[in-house]
Amino acid sequence: MAQTKILVVDDESDNITFVETILKKEGFAVLTAGDGLEGFEKAVAELPDLILLDVQMPKMNGFEVFEKLRKEGSTKQIPVIMLTGIREKVGIGFNAEDMKEFYGEKPNGYVEKPISPEELVRVVKENL
Repeated sequence: MAQTKILVVDDESDNITFVETILKKEGFAVLTAGDGLEGFEKAVAELPDLILLDVQMPKMNGFEVFEKLRKEGSTKQIPVIMLTGIREKVGIGFNAEDMKEFYGEKPNGYVEKPISPEELVRVVKENL
């Protein structure tokens, strides 16, 4: 049986390493991308089982990537979990319902930064 593939899209290499370590320990195959454009392209090429998507990134932010993923036929059904540190940086929260209001569809989950390993694993497993 093939390993479950998870694509981690984040522009901060420390975050990628942290999340990748947690997921590999749980037995997942991990693909990574360092910006939104690379993440979208890798999602289309690799068709992962789940995508962990940072919000604030260069080239294409997480919201733009999410919108493109949902419009692309091959990726529209892939579960997407947003990773965000917006609340910590600006003091304003943003959640799945807010995204539904803006984009017509909400992501499958949200994980706030700093990331709790237990919460990350729980949300990933719930959405696979």
